[in-house]
Amino acid sequence: MVTPILPLRLDGAFVKRRGKVLAGPVDLCLQGGGLTILMGPNGAGKTTLLRMMHGIERLSGGSVTWAADEETARAAQSFVFQTPVIMRRSVLDNLVYPLRLTGVEKTKARQKARDACAMIGLSAQENQRATRLSGGEKQKLALARALIRDPQVLFLDEPCANLDGASTREIETLLQAAIGRGTRIIMSTHSIGQARRLARDVLFVHRGALVEHSPADVFFTSAQTPEARAFLDGDILE
Repeated sequence: MVTPILPLRLDGAFVKRRGKVLAGPVDLCLQGGGLTILMGPNGAGKTTLLRMMHGIERLSGGSVTWAADEETARAAQSFVFQTPVIMRRSVLDNLVYPLRLTGVEKTKARQKARDACAMIGLSAQENQRATRLSGGEKQKLALARALIRDPQVLFLDEPCANLDGASTREIETLLQAAIGRGTRIIMSTHSIGQARRLARDVLFVHRGALVEHSPADVFFTSAQTPEARAFLDGDILE
């Protein structure tokens, strides 16, 4: 039986470095399914907030808690960085690695990795050194590697920031498929168009503070705060 790790709760969580608050204090509860989009101008604290939620950013105060114990919650989530981390192995071995770490038998792991290669359109490159892939291919590989263990929650830090339209469409198709399989996604993006296509709800961050949390249809038609309205209008937020 799978232990549910949601809801995710942040209570007064903040990160402070060298006397400066980078993000927070944040009070937030995320539950249910679908995709949450994290938006805000450059330097707003989006990446820090994602890292806080995932547990790879040390808190200066407050708490981040899951519905399950820490070990269970950690094993049931994944994180993909804006610049994908690719191991100096073949494409196939990049996908086999996380499965073997969790005790999946070698033959079964390699078959599941081959299925994942086919899913992202990299079957022809499965024996190629992964570091030689294009930017879009590396991002697809990193996403497939994060999803191959069927995480309950997936964190993504601007996964399409440096990709062309075709690669962005492929990534979004993979995300929609993951949501269909039950993965809850929390993702930052600068693209309002992408947010409109994907979001169930939106977290808007400015100057490290969570300024607004609204359903996507509300956020894009009648944002509740002047900062969010200015951002959507294309104004410069300082």
